[in-house]
Amino acid sequence: MATMMKAAVFVEKNRIEVVDKPIPDVGANDALIRITTTTICGTDVHILKGEYPVSKGLTIGHEPVGVIEKLGSAVQGYTEGQRVIAGAICPNFNSYAAQDGAPSQDGSYLIPQGLCGCHGFKATAGWRFGNLIDGTQAEFVLVPDAQANLAPIPDGLTDEQVLMCPDIMSTGFKGAENANIRIGDTVVVFAQGPIGLCATAGARLLGASTIIAVDGNDHRLGIAKKMGADLTLNFKNCDVVDEIMKITGGRGVDSSIEALGTQATFESALRVLKPGGTLSSLGVYSSDLTIPLSAFAAGLGDHRINTALCPGGKERMRRLMNVVASGRIDLGLMVTHQFKLDDIVAAYELFANQRDGVLKVAIKP
Repeated sequence: MATMMKAAVFVEKNRIEVVDKPIPDVGANDALIRITTTTICGTDVHILKGEYPVSKGLTIGHEPVGVIEKLGSAVQGYTEGQRVIAGAICPNFNSYAAQDGAPSQDGSYLIPQGLCGCHGFKATAGWRFGNLIDGTQAEFVLVPDAQANLAPIPDGLTDEQVLMCPDIMSTGFKGAENANIRIGDTVVVFAQGPIGLCATAGARLLGASTIIAVDGNDHRLGIAKKMGADLTLNFKNCDVVDEIMKITGGRGVDSSIEALGTQATFESALRVLKPGGTLSSLGVYSSDLTIPLSAFAAGLGDHRINTALCPGGKERMRRLMNVVASGRIDLGLMVTHQFKLDDIVAAYELFANQRDGVLKVAIKP
């Protein structure tokens, strides 16, 4: 077997390059996965732009689809050559956070003030690929705690069909789950990028009867309709808050999902909530948020604000792939472009600048 592999690494702000790196050694609890398809996430763009700190030379990426190349001696129930995915969040389930019901926060720690250009914020050690350890934009990736995190791909599903499961689908669905959606609810989803589209689909699966999709891109709003949106609003053409209050007869929505990570979308999501409603926040914010007094009813509105990091682990992945296999959702629609790993710099340029109708890119080593 070869000893070196190609990998896309963070070099410095605004610079990611493909370099040669050693293929990782496999420990007792690990699995070496030969990547067949991976992708670029919005969080990777935050890393590229220097808005989220990682070590120089780290392999980026956290969405693996591939084949087991080598198993650690302690890993049972899997075979080499088996097609698998692993969640972007790969907890070991041994931490206090994991055993307290928050496995995505497995090993959380605080980035010191100044390191990331902000006041310090909580980073999550449950998110290890492309954050604390080498990630998936490479020919191989080492999956830690493999028995907890590897999920076999059902027969008949393509790489593209399950590519969203490790992160985008898990995150978007968690946004819908966190929104406390009940059958018959009215839900608004702000931003119809890949995560917002999955949140829209998740809201439909959970029983929302009126789903309002908000974005500034008519192409994405068209895809939102295919994902389950009943109504679409282009914020470039109307006052979204006014329109939503008209649609709901002044009542406000039962739940709002914020899937972009800006002050404007967060504030709008709060302003359209009914008293007692839930705001589910999925955005990765790169600056401080301000909560408006009136929108928050001075703290007296019984509002709930829930945040989320995508759940990982093999059981979460199994459930998501079951949804795909059932035919209830087709996320292959989101894979709009394909690139070789050697061309990943061009893929980043396309994705970061949202050109050519891009939603998600498939990267194939």
